[in-house]
Amino acid sequence: MAEVSLKGVKKSFGRVEIIKGVDIHINDGEFVVFVGPSGCGKSTLLRMIAGLEDITEGTLEIGGRVVNQLQPKQRGVAMVFQNYAIFPHMTVRENIAFGLTIAGASRQEKQQKVAEAARILQMEHLLDRRPSQLSGGQRQRVAIGRAITRKPAVFLFDEPLSNLDAALRMDMRMEIGRLRRQLGTTMIYVTHDQVEAMTLADRIVVLKDGQVMQIGAPMELYHEPANRFVAGFLGAPSMNFLNVDVLELDGEVAMVGNQSLEPIRVATRRRPFRKDGKAILGVRPQYLRPVHSGKGLLHGIVAHAERLGSETVVDLTLRDERELIAAFNEDKVFEPGVALELTFDTALAHLFPDEGELQTH
Repeated sequence: MAEVSLKGVKKSFGRVEIIKGVDIHINDGEFVVFVGPSGCGKSTLLRMIAGLEDITEGTLEIGGRVVNQLQPKQRGVAMVFQNYAIFPHMTVRENIAFGLTIAGASRQEKQQKVAEAARILQMEHLLDRRPSQLSGGQRQRVAIGRAITRKPAVFLFDEPLSNLDAALRMDMRMEIGRLRRQLGTTMIYVTHDQVEAMTLADRIVVLKDGQVMQIGAPMELYHEPANRFVAGFLGAPSMNFLNVDVLELDGEVAMVGNQSLEPIRVATRRRPFRKDGKAILGVRPQYLRPVHSGKGLLHGIVAHAERLGSETVVDLTLRDERELIAAFNEDKVFEPGVALELTFDTALAHLFPDEGELQTH
């Protein structure tokens, strides 16, 4: 097991800078997930840790030693890829043992380590099958088994579940969580799926355009996002954002409102605002609830509603023609065209600086 530290790490392809000075410290035995939109640099960052991409600038340490110039096999890491990377002509047993075969391990050592990996992944009955006889989830377990036999200091996962259907993804999330608890090894996991990030991670690293937006525990990022990007990226449906006017400022509390929103007081969370300026109010769909006429903070018309069994998601058009998404924890009918008033706990709302406001003042 080992700590992983990235200090001022950058990556450029020609004149194009992909990773723009990243500082991340991952503790021994920690499960850290890199998330972000496509093209944010999360897979490139993982490949740099693995040694599959050179580091343009900065320092990478694994287990307290600088590994910038070391080959992948010298770093003590094992990587599980999105496309499994298993050999179709080999049995499961041969695929799991492949790394050991290349390393010149004895037959006894290979048998022992393959048996141990198969036991951990509960796939002893699959050892003599070929990949064509396996499901997608089973193939991914073979790839993980091959990584386990190397007994790496750090496991690296590059979107390992993206090729699986929804039911299999859930099963494999549970499998990886169980594996992590059993092995206690440092794990770095890349995904675009926030459900995987929220359910698996000790800490999440949110990336955008090759930069770290925020690092923290899943619920810390959910409840206390550092900026509008993090707030909008985590959570489904995504957080609603409303342009509002700052009517009053009183210490760390601001009164805001707009054409669709009645004046409310919101904690500024120490972010910069000015009276008579602009701001952006963030409210999660799950925090909105319908109320009787005359008691609502927001007023809109139902445009569309989806009943999902335990939840109803409603798309509304507000008075200023902007859209709002509400998610009610009940199975309820909302007909299109019906007027709806909503309220929410203002303590759960977020206030973000308006980017244009910050650029001009």
